[in-house]
Amino acid sequence: MDRFLTSRRAVVVAGAAATLLALAGCNRGGDSSTPSATVSGFHAVDITGADYAGKLELPDTEGKLRKLSEFKGKVTVVFFGYTHCPDVCPGTLAELAEVKRALGADGERVQGVFVTLDPERDTAELLRAYVGNFGAGFVALRPEPEQLKAVAREFKVFYMKVPGKTEGAYTLDHTAGSYIYDTQGRVRLFSRYGGGAQALADDIKKLLAQSAPA
Repeated sequence: MDRFLTSRRAVVVAGAAATLLALAGCNRGGDSSTPSATVSGFHAVDITGADYAGKLELPDTEGKLRKLSEFKGKVTVVFFGYTHCPDVCPGTLAELAEVKRALGADGERVQGVFVTLDPERDTAELLRAYVGNFGAGFVALRPEPEQLKAVAREFKVFYMKVPGKTEGAYTLDHTAGSYIYDTQGRVRLFSRYGGGAQALADDIKKLLAQSAPA
């Protein structure tokens, strides 16, 4: 299946009306086409009915296994990244935190889930502190190496180490976008990095309006 890729030098190439291409990562991106977008009232790409990104079962920073199903009743936003990310990851989480605040009481019905692509460096303690910087309502998941490979396949997430200037240093090129689930736990949207807080808030409001609180 197709993948979304993103980077600081994000490039969006528009093709035929039903096809979008996004290039990106924290350093440099690779070519990959996205799933076909459907015409809808959302700013993000509508992937309702997708046969991927449907299963997420990973340990959190306390070692407890967390599943998408436990967040039913909320709009859930899942993002893959790493704590050493210089821009895309903190920018995405800060944007979601801004949206939660802007929604007022409805912000409690929005669940942010951050999955690390760098468990080698992202210890449980570091992840807890990292997501805590963006306020309450965020969960950090830390897969084991084999779990990471499996979940990356399930979500069609690209990630690759890029050596740094000193021995042992590295960054990660990775998919930079968020999967958004409705209150029934169904994957509905893929929000590409750089869309802005207002667009994200609009989409989340639409999904919240489609279902009363659980």
